[in-house]
Amino acid sequence: MRGKIVLAGLVLGLSGIVTAAQDKAAVPRPTDIYCSGTVTSESIPRDTYVITGEQSYYRITFHEGDYVYVNKGSSQGVKVGDEFSVVRPVTDSIKTEWTKWQNSILHKMGTMWEDEGRVKVVVARSDVSIAQVEHSCDYVQRGDIVLPFTPRPAPPLKSGTDFDRFAAANGKQMAMVITGKKYQQQVGNNDVIYVNLGNDQGVKIGDYFRIFRYQGTEHEAVYQTHRNAFDVEGMLGPTEGFGRVPMKYNWSNVPREDLGEGVVLRTGPNSSTVLITFSLREIYPGDYIEVE
Repeated sequence: MRGKIVLAGLVLGLSGIVTAAQDKAAVPRPTDIYCSGTVTSESIPRDTYVITGEQSYYRITFHEGDYVYVNKGSSQGVKVGDEFSVVRPVTDSIKTEWTKWQNSILHKMGTMWEDEGRVKVVVARSDVSIAQVEHSCDYVQRGDIVLPFTPRPAPPLKSGTDFDRFAAANGKQMAMVITGKKYQQQVGNNDVIYVNLGNDQGVKIGDYFRIFRYQGTEHEAVYQTHRNAFDVEGMLGPTEGFGRVPMKYNWSNVPREDLGEGVVLRTGPNSSTVLITFSLREIYPGDYIEVE
């Protein structure tokens, strides 16, 4: 009898642990949060930077565990144990637009900054410090900007199982997917995108965006045949044999295509960094978002 009571207690205890784990909200991985990057029009101080690092006679990049030299030391208030974020402004080497207005909107959003990693000071000399790379998103290199490390919020994630793929417009604020991290033009689950709606428009970390597409807008730089979504037109007029309807339809009078959703990780004045938490299919610049 006593053995049965002990066994029942163990079962109840394990049930409690499982229930607690289920009740604990899922959050983005630290890598998702601290390697997400941002697009912002705010000024980023550039006076603290990576000079170089160990073994620099043949190395130009540095990764986790490596030691780098920072151009500030104890005379500037740096102490052993201080942690810094390493960031870098980046531009797109390929200027071709995927969607109409992409470059001009991105320019208005501000500068794209990549997160490169986090370093921790192990030696603080008078005007220079030695720091170890504790986490690298990609790689650290000479000239990377060093900023005081600030913990970032980890917003709760919701399951995509309840995603309504036929949801109608909700009338809330809308914007566009402008580009992905590292200027990626095709994205999906767990990828990061930058959209042109930010804290000046009331967006907050943890907000969710629904991502959708209008049919046949033809704003894409590499779209298919004209009016392919409705009634294909060629040089000799509408092409027969592929179906067409008597009424003229376009993007404004047919249902939109809901693609997925994402959570806001960071905001700028007119931009947000969004982690795609669920997608039905690939997402491109020029697709739209609305606040859920």
